Amino acid sequence: MIRALVITVSNRASAGVYADKSGPLLVDLLRRDAGCEVVEGPLVVPDGEPVEAALRDGVAQGYDVIVTTGGTGLTPMDLTPEMTARVISREIPGIAETIRLANREKVPTSILSRGLAGQAGNTLIVNLPGSSGGVRDGVAVLAPILQHAVDQIRGGDHPR
Repeated sequence: MIRALVITVSNRASAGVYADKSGPLLVDLLRRDAGCEVVEGPLVVPDGEPVEAALRDGVAQGYDVIVTTGGTGLTPMDLTPEMTARVISREIPGIAETIRLANREKVPTSILSRGLAGQAGNTLIVNLPGSSGGVRDGVAVLAPILQHAVDQIRGGDHPR
C-alpha cells in the first residue's frame, strides 16, 4: 500500500480563519481512488518556509507520496512551488503538466497553476491547486499512475 501525506498550504486555514476544505477532500480521494493509506492529516501549514519544513519532514518519515493542496497560484504569497523545488532532486514535469491541462476546457485558469511534481529521495511530491475542483482533477490524473510511479522510484522495473 502507498503511504501518503497530505499537506494543505493556506495562511488563513492555518491561522483558524476558516476550515480547510481541500485537504480533507484530498485525503478521501487518495484513499478511495488511489488506494493510499493516509494515516494522519491533512497537515495544515502557512505558505513559505513551513511548507519546505513539512515536505522535508515527510520525506524523512519515509512517505511514498506527499501531495500538497494550495499555494500554487500567482499571488505574492503563493510559494509552494518554490519550497517544493528546494526539496526535490528530480522534477517529473509530465505529472504537473497533465494536471494543469486536465480540465482546462471548463476551467481555463487551471493553466495558471505553478505546481510541481518531483522526487525527493524515495518520495514522490506533487503540488495541487487549493480548490476542490483542482484537487479532484489532480487525483484523477494521479490515481492511474501513482502505483507505477512509486514502484519506479523504489527501483522497480516496467511491467512486461
